Amino acid sequence: MTIVGAGAAGLSLAARLAGSPSCSGFGPRVLVVEAPPGPLRSPERTWCFWEAGGGAYDDVLETSWDRLRVYGPDGTVVDRSLGALRYKMLRSGRFEEAMFERLRGSGVVVRQLAVERVTDIGDEAVVWGRDATGAVSVLRSGLVFDSRPPRRLPAARTTLLQHFRGWFVRTSKPVFDPRSAILMDFRLPQPVRGLAFGYVLPTSCHDALVEYTEFSPAALDEAAYQRALSHYCGNVLKLGEYVVDEQEQGVIPMSDGRLPRRHAGRVFPIGAAGGATRPSTGYTFAAIQRHSLHLARAVRAGRSPARVPSPHARRARSMDAVLLRALDTGRVDGAQFFTRLFSSVPAERVLRFLDGDTSVWEDVNVGLRTPAVPMLRSLLELPLLRRSVPASWPVPR
Repeated sequence: MTIVGAGAAGLSLAARLAGSPSCSGFGPRVLVVEAPPGPLRSPERTWCFWEAGGGAYDDVLETSWDRLRVYGPDGTVVDRSLGALRYKMLRSGRFEEAMFERLRGSGVVVRQLAVERVTDIGDEAVVWGRDATGAVSVLRSGLVFDSRPPRRLPAARTTLLQHFRGWFVRTSKPVFDPRSAILMDFRLPQPVRGLAFGYVLPTSCHDALVEYTEFSPAALDEAAYQRALSHYCGNVLKLGEYVVDEQEQGVIPMSDGRLPRRHAGRVFPIGAAGGATRPSTGYTFAAIQRHSLHLARAVRAGRSPARVPSPHARRARSMDAVLLRALDTGRVDGAQFFTRLFSSVPAERVLRFLDGDTSVWEDVNVGLRTPAVPMLRSLLELPLLRRSVPASWPVPR
């Protein structure tokens, strides 16, 4: 089988399949197709997720926290313990290095190729691409798992973008609390449509990833991100003197559109392309791990990957559709909504809720802490709305 893409989704699935015996007693032959150096490779990025206790990637974590803070628009701070959970930060470069090391000697083959298209022909899938010299290369496989982002988003009733710019800053004075991460800081000017917040992940008293994030219809230009981050660092966080060592930027679609479960009979999307991104939050990494495990089990058992459950359950996707509609119409004030949620519900339960790991009764309990009338109105109107294809959006690289 062939895995297109050597990012979080592709390498996680490859690691699950590496050396694993199939139902016939032999491990599946796995080829990972990695983009050659250049514009097709994703830049360095940060992934965050939460889990209880130790995990498979603890040895390559940047850091982790057992407390989270949320700041309301008026400066009110909600400081919560995560109970059994830890909020973890992982840099993509260290993750990829560790995964390639784990795959070394496992029988998994890695090949550099700029993939142009993937087709399904008869009883095999075919990957078409070009190598570093520009020569055409054709790979044939029984199954293909494709992690490339879609060129267009699916038809949806609501589509927002989560777009952000982050600075890795180093301050001259010890201003950060490395014991606690700031998940959402709403002490910022809010856009006309959507919401904006700061995000601070401290790795020491002097070092942190500081991000400006918006949920809104369109991304900003360079100057706007610069102004927003400068304001947040200087006027809100009051960092004093600081230098920016690195920066990261991204755009994540937040949509109730239905991504395809397969592209063809033997071609299956994975990662964000396969629906791993939670529409209401943008978190993806934990869902990739769950989905990769289920896919690997299906392959080893000789079952079709089409029978593997979606990365996010239908109930979670339905709740996300309601929230996205309420935010997009302005019926719900996003800053007040999330501040109230974290102030009235234990942080551990909120995070499990955001991960789709809560019971129906826990979901009802969380729902009671939300503005009932706007959410109900959004729920009732969803079946009446037409799904439309959003305008083109910047494909993340």
